[in-house]
Amino acid sequence: MTWIEALILGILQGLTEFLPVSSSGHLELGKALLGVNAENNLAFTVIVHGATVLSTILVFRKDILALFTDVLSFEWNESTQYIAKIALSMIPIGIVGVFFKDEVETLFNTERILLLVGIMLLITATLLGFTYYAKQKDKEISFKDAFIIGLAQTCAILPGISRSGATIATGLLLGNKKADIAKFSFLMVLVPIIGENILSLLSGEFTSTGSLETTPLIVGFLAAFLSGLLACSWMIKLVKKGKLIYFAIYCLIIGVFAIFAG
Repeated sequence: MTWIEALILGILQGLTEFLPVSSSGHLELGKALLGVNAENNLAFTVIVHGATVLSTILVFRKDILALFTDVLSFEWNESTQYIAKIALSMIPIGIVGVFFKDEVETLFNTERILLLVGIMLLITATLLGFTYYAKQKDKEISFKDAFIIGLAQTCAILPGISRSGATIATGLLLGNKKADIAKFSFLMVLVPIIGENILSLLSGEFTSTGSLETTPLIVGFLAAFLSGLLACSWMIKLVKKGKLIYFAIYCLIIGVFAIFAG
């Protein structure tokens, strides 16, 4: 992988991790268009995911600090309940990650990956389109809502299903406040991504798979971090304004393109 390819894929990862257009789907499309065989470049995947985690932490640093400060009071307060809801939302993806990891990885190794991505992007477009007609109740995220949103996140393991799109759209369809569901969607993914990367490091996969030079890794990290920082802040504003319908149209167009390309 060249540094230019790393730059492009890093930007793709950073932008699409937060925008509701599927980061996994766009990375597969990007690799296909660039002719990059990144299947064995686990190091690059870990690095760019780590970059997006860092950008999320930076954007929500005040919220995260406030949550942990309140939790240290060891009371069943609003912050403790919020973290408990995030923990509850992670149960479905945790089960899939622990018991069905190999099955999930096979989805990304199919010869018709672009066809699969295209079909899943159409599903993402449909889900985002539903939010245009959703009635806003502006209710607080309940424990039941948190678990349902967690199920939506689990569906996003399929390449082409947007994680942020699925979780935010589900939250909006449940009637949650726009600003609240955007923040919840971005915070709930921190532990799964960090956990997945730690498991990859501990298993030795990080060093045993295809090696990359230092320059592409640095370029990919910086590209994913800066573009992720921009996309995370932008997405919060877009959700508040209810502009997800435009992403539905975009996913529809790219989905059709991927189907024909596959």
